[in-house]
Amino acid sequence: MSPSEPSPSDVHVRLLSQPRFLSTARSAVMSFSKQLGFDDACCSHIALAVDEAICNIIRHGYSNAPDRPIWIGMTALEQSGQVEGVRIIIEDEARQVDPTAIKGRNLEDIRPGGLGVHIIREVMENVVYEARPCGGMRLKMSRRLPSAGGGRGISALPEEQDQPKPASAAAQPSRGDR
Repeated sequence: MSPSEPSPSDVHVRLLSQPRFLSTARSAVMSFSKQLGFDDACCSHIALAVDEAICNIIRHGYSNAPDRPIWIGMTALEQSGQVEGVRIIIEDEARQVDPTAIKGRNLEDIRPGGLGVHIIREVMENVVYEARPCGGMRLKMSRRLPSAGGGRGISALPEEQDQPKPASAAAQPSRGDR
């Protein structure tokens, strides 16, 4: 692997920095997460975190340039042959920033937008921003399956809060219970 290539992963997606490809990235992440055993709500939350990260790369890293590469690597986290979660690594060649400077805005500041970093940190259990040695940035994030002790994340998206749970889902803990 050359220094400019993205990190190795089980599934690798390369896309250009165009908003029209966000749905493709979300679909790939949702499908991969579902195959690992995450329920539909968790898959949607993980895909939302990836969507927010890519939007930030396009807007802030690439200043909306439509022809720049973004790589998404997805890997099953396994222990003793059992899938325990997912690791997603998103990389780019955008301008580097100090990883400690990447912070969500104050949630008391009520206004549209600007919640991407906050959403990513709420949805995923582990989130690490780092500068790539060859230029650009790398975001590493992971989340464990509930059966492997995972459970961090937003308790429910607004449309899920008042929905009655089907009988089969009643036996499973809700996101707020984990």
